[in-house]
Amino acid sequence: MVIRQPFNYSPRNQNRNLHIYLPNDYDHSEERYPVMYFFDGHNLFRDSDATYGKCWGLERFLDGWQKKMIVVGMECGHEGRERLDEYCPYDVRGSNMGQIHGMGKETMDWIVREVKPWVDGSFRTYPFREATGIAGSSMGGLMAIYGAARYNAYFSKAACLSSAIRLCRKQLLSEIREIDPDTRVYLSWGTEESKMMGKMNATALANREIAEGFWKKHAMATLYCQEGGRHREADWEKQVPGFMEYLWF
Repeated sequence: MVIRQPFNYSPRNQNRNLHIYLPNDYDHSEERYPVMYFFDGHNLFRDSDATYGKCWGLERFLDGWQKKMIVVGMECGHEGRERLDEYCPYDVRGSNMGQIHGMGKETMDWIVREVKPWVDGSFRTYPFREATGIAGSSMGGLMAIYGAARYNAYFSKAACLSSAIRLCRKQLLSEIREIDPDTRVYLSWGTEESKMMGKMNATALANREIAEGFWKKHAMATLYCQEGGRHREADWEKQVPGFMEYLWF
């Protein structure tokens, strides 16, 4: 069951939809559930909502998965460069994406100070960090790494697919400081997207550097190179069972 909830994105004072998955027996149960927060929430559940007409198939997966949970997909801004700014933790100049005015910290503060308290107050959740994860792809993957590092007091698990690490690699590495050893991070990239950018080795190295940052803090991190994987929802969908099993078991 997926519900759509308008929610104010306070950094811009604009509406952002939350796409919220609830287990199908939610209304007939008194159970509490762990929660995962995903960036680009419109791309998760329904092809009709997805930017390019193909979603991650997350609703179908969760309906058949043995572990029940709540997933909160947070929609970004769709005008101009809103997504780039909202999903980048730092100001970036001179990249192939042009100048980015990083609002990632404001976005993460919005999640932990406004979205998460509302979710925990509105639904039957386990609110503690051990039962809370964060996930995303591309710029959303970058934000998931940032969230797992700087906001580790809130998130114990992160799925970071095809993350835009190289956009701000050094700054991102500097965020991996006070990390609870009870942290799991999944980092992935696809061979075809790396070849397309001519940066296959650099992409693998950037992901490994992030993993090593977590390993040094005695946290868990795993690396997955998807053979034939491209920068698209259809290939990220194929990774869903793998990263969910890794993060939650």
